[in-house]
Amino acid sequence: MLDATIVKQLESYVALLEGDVVLTLSVGSDETSLKLKSFVEEVAALSPRISVVSDTLSRTPSFAIGDTGIVFAAIPLGHELSSFVLALIQASGRAPKVDASLIQRIQGITDSLHFETYVSLSCHICPDVVQALNIMAVLNPNISHTMIDGGIFKSEIEAHNIMAVPTVMLNGEEFSGGRITLEEIVDKVGGKAAITADLSKPYDILVIGGGPAGSSSAIYAARKGLRVGMITDRMGGQVLETLSIENLISVPQTEGPKLAMALEAHVNEYPIDIIKSRTVASLRKDDLSVATLEDGTEIRSKMVILATGARWRNVNVPGEQAFKNKGVAYCPHCDGPLFEGKRVAVIGGGNSGIEAAIDLAGITKHVTVVEFMPELKADEVLQKRLATLENVTVVTNAQTMSIEGADSVNGLRYKNRDTDVESHVDLEGVFVQIGLVPNTEWLGDFVEKTKQGEIIVDKHGATSVPGIFAAGDCTDSSYKQIIIAMGSGATAALGAFDALIRE
Repeated sequence: MLDATIVKQLESYVALLEGDVVLTLSVGSDETSLKLKSFVEEVAALSPRISVVSDTLSRTPSFAIGDTGIVFAAIPLGHELSSFVLALIQASGRAPKVDASLIQRIQGITDSLHFETYVSLSCHICPDVVQALNIMAVLNPNISHTMIDGGIFKSEIEAHNIMAVPTVMLNGEEFSGGRITLEEIVDKVGGKAAITADLSKPYDILVIGGGPAGSSSAIYAARKGLRVGMITDRMGGQVLETLSIENLISVPQTEGPKLAMALEAHVNEYPIDIIKSRTVASLRKDDLSVATLEDGTEIRSKMVILATGARWRNVNVPGEQAFKNKGVAYCPHCDGPLFEGKRVAVIGGGNSGIEAAIDLAGITKHVTVVEFMPELKADEVLQKRLATLENVTVVTNAQTMSIEGADSVNGLRYKNRDTDVESHVDLEGVFVQIGLVPNTEWLGDFVEKTKQGEIIVDKHGATSVPGIFAAGDCTDSSYKQIIIAMGSGATAALGAFDALIRE
């Protein structure tokens, strides 16, 4: 069941076990059960601290880890191997690497919470959610968590009409869809934690955003000996949605979530007040700059750096919002397996769209690529690869008019931009891949922006408003790249520092 590489990895991990762990196995005679049984037994053979017993759990095939309340209704390989390893180590007594204040909040939850997370093993977002809920189960006996492979329990996927992963159920009701951090989960079930930072005096520099640009800005400002605050809804920003990163110089390859963790760890090396799980509703300029949070809290600062990043661009047609996670998806890696054998469309003919179409062609029955421009914009090598696939149809010069359906998506309507003739395609899924839009709407006309909503900055990162700087994908930088965002974050911090000392 396990190849030599995985066995070697597991051997190094099980050496970290601090106590005995019993794996409770619930299997039948079907092929998946036999594979799961083999997986569990091979893992147990790697350490005398691991033993296996048989029992009947609520799902078969599945296995439970000790008395933690953690159950894997899956063979946790692929991206989920790390989720299994961490759960195993934590069940043995090794404490999760979580901030002490967050541990205290989790342990203080008195409600009985049973979480179920539906995943696909190809999803790179799912492990973060699975691991967060596993940590809660380890820390609090009132909380349990079952991870469910949608590919094994297809009847449950259909019964719940789940068309995007991860989907989390809490006590039988849908709780969340897509990425959600441990802090956000605790906020939802236990209320947001109070802000502990001292807001009675202004910051020298306040950074709004926690992605590569925001992290770089905060670190560079803190290294100047300034009092620095950071407000972010989640550390890492758009990086969290990136599967593989291979163009960050000096780092041959990493993954988005790993880079996000590294960014946060680096920021934590400095005396920076990080105000998490908060968003800024408005920004104004008096004698100082004042950022007002969504709950009305006001935070003052001498200088502000805007690093709010960008998000996936919506196609903005009827049906897109109504069928989001019900056939409308944005991540082919995560949600593609849920559309196995079905007909789907990809909106967008750039690199991301054509890469998505190529990936989906290997899973789905048929892929229709809908591109607004007269020609595809993807690199030639991708277009050549696409042309070899028999189950892909490319429609160019086409404007998407609507995404249609009942309980879920059942079609897409587009029109030819030259003739205005409309066409309808029967399908069950639509993947939107048309680039990014800056997160700047909340600013209104406070700073000067381009028609696309990008904040206009000069070579120092300064905006049209004195004392307000900006960096990263929310600005009018020519290229949206992680390394460029980091550089612009440093530039904005140095620019703000220079302006501060001149004042």
